[in-house]
Amino acid sequence: MESLCIRVPRKSGEITRQKLIGLGAIDKNLKIKQDGEDLLIPILMPVEGFGELSKDDFEILQKEDSLAGIVGAYEILGDIAIIDQHESDAQEMADALIKSRKIRTVLQAESPIEGEYRTRKFLFLAGEKRTETLYRENGCRYLLDIAMVYFTPRLSTERMRIADEVKEGDKVVDMFAGVGPFSILIAKKFPSSKVIAIDKNPVAIKYLRENVRLNKVKNVELREGDAREEVRGILDADRIIMNLPHNSIEFLDTALRIIKKGGIIHLYAITHEDDLFEGTLKQIENIAQQFNFRVVPLDRRIVRPYAPYQYNICIDFKVI
Repeated sequence: MESLCIRVPRKSGEITRQKLIGLGAIDKNLKIKQDGEDLLIPILMPVEGFGELSKDDFEILQKEDSLAGIVGAYEILGDIAIIDQHESDAQEMADALIKSRKIRTVLQAESPIEGEYRTRKFLFLAGEKRTETLYRENGCRYLLDIAMVYFTPRLSTERMRIADEVKEGDKVVDMFAGVGPFSILIAKKFPSSKVIAIDKNPVAIKYLRENVRLNKVKNVELREGDAREEVRGILDADRIIMNLPHNSIEFLDTALRIIKKGGIIHLYAITHEDDLFEGTLKQIENIAQQFNFRVVPLDRRIVRPYAPYQYNICIDFKVI
């Protein structure tokens, strides 16, 4: 079947795919195809800024291969499908989703992510009435309750990107660890590293403790409470992950108190398309100056679309 598509280098294919899913632009009924060192990703509408636009023939996915034919915005965590709160045909989608052998429960989000623990309310639509699931990602397993903890599968590629930058023996502080998708992946990939995982949500810590056991990692230290308090006693961190996009900048002074000179911080934020990076980078530099530090930007990237005209970004920088 002929379709409009985007040509991207294979190494950036997964990141591009995730961004297109976030925009609702990818055609889930067609198989992505490889063409030499490039991938051709079928899309439903023209989108600029991702790669070369063209047309090509694509193979139609069979229902046993995917959830092809189900039109609408949803994401899958383990065996639970979560339909976007704005979908008007949610029940029809749920009836189709529950027929998949992969899906045991279908819910619809009733609220945006909100509150101190960044959770959502859900409406039960089909299948087993529960919100706990086992999710697999990057060779790790995560047990979680989607109504009680924050988790998004859309950061899978980002989590692997950060893990790939860690070195054996690094001391890594995950200031907002949740159920552990950054911490456990790093600990499993680098057994000689020391990972300190902090979270304020007691339910998240409960699942994080279980996920440490499930993944048989021995080098994760759990700390429950506000990151400002729980970093006490930590010295010379090699790397700090600050994945609290709406508020990370408020905790940067805390991170600077425990980072070693030459250490690296990954700070996530939500920014407007008119000022994706510069405003946040200026804030980072101003706060660092108060500690007589200088920052060297290493990378700045759009992680995913967040809302109209807004993006979830990450700025990686070295502290010297």
